[in-house]
Amino acid sequence: MTQIDQTTLWIVIFGLGLGSFLLRFTFLGFVGDRELPAWLLRHLRYTAVAILPALVGPLVVFSGENGDTDPTRVLAAIATVAAGMITKNVFAAIGAGALTLFASVYLLG
Repeated sequence: MTQIDQTTLWIVIFGLGLGSFLLRFTFLGFVGDRELPAWLLRHLRYTAVAILPALVGPLVVFSGENGDTDPTRVLAAIATVAAGMITKNVFAAIGAGALTLFASVYLLG
């Protein structure tokens, strides 16, 4: 693995921090206390619902050794989605996924 120059590292950290600040400032600083249109508020309501699967999906599918699929995590993800859809309860979904993950690791592991 190659070493990264300290100057390059700090430039990247500063650039990412500045980009993150500017992205948030566009909504908070420029919009301020103005009323947002209804269509934009409707779309912003689903941001977390769209981001979380995008973050978790690759971790479930490519979680095994060498990027292979780990069946225990796939089972836990299926149980989590099923419990969430059936109960409409976040805690029940988390509990079902955790229970399935631990049980499948214990039984298959």
